[in-house]
Amino acid sequence: MNKFLLLSSSALLLSACATDPNAATRVNNSAGRASVYEDVRSSSAIQGIGVESQDIVGIADKMVRDMLSNPILAGRATPPRVLIDSEYFKNMSSSRVDKDLIINKLRVQLSRAANGRMIFVGRQYAGVAEAEADLQHAGVVDGGTTGAPAPTLRVDYRLVGSMNSQDTVGSRSGETLRYQTFTFEMLDVRTLELVWSNEYEYKKSAQDDLIYR
Repeated sequence: MNKFLLLSSSALLLSACATDPNAATRVNNSAGRASVYEDVRSSSAIQGIGVESQDIVGIADKMVRDMLSNPILAGRATPPRVLIDSEYFKNMSSSRVDKDLIINKLRVQLSRAANGRMIFVGRQYAGVAEAEADLQHAGVVDGGTTGAPAPTLRVDYRLVGSMNSQDTVGSRSGETLRYQTFTFEMLDVRTLELVWSNEYEYKKSAQDDLIYR
């Protein structure tokens, strides 16, 4: 009797495989949690002690408001030329973050809000101007519509600064506490005078830190 049942089960299995060739190798690929858009100004369910979107937005908001209230930067009859890039903004902290996320956000917000009160120099794109000049010199392109070739703009003020942090780890709880600061300054490139300074800071704690990529 047992032998008969075993043979019958085997026959049914072979029959199923013959009907559906993928039955023996089918994998359950049921959908997981759908992606969700979240407010970049708010904390999310996944968060740690590193730099997150709400910090970057908060930094840009605070720095833009303060820079536009500075008469040296935003109150001159002749708008100053400024360079806002990450070359002299150093990450000396424990946080792993793309500096350009912070600086690009700051530059774009400041450019929109300044509305002509500052001239923004894009020296990080100097290669674009050089390539176009080479093409014109070779006769590949014409002279354009904005006038004869001119030297690139010399800046008056350049952004400098740093990110710094101090971590404390509980030996028993394993909880990590991080105090993080972001220092931003505008440097007169001729005299090295710091014409504006401000900072953003936070303190966060977590039992288990996340991996920031």
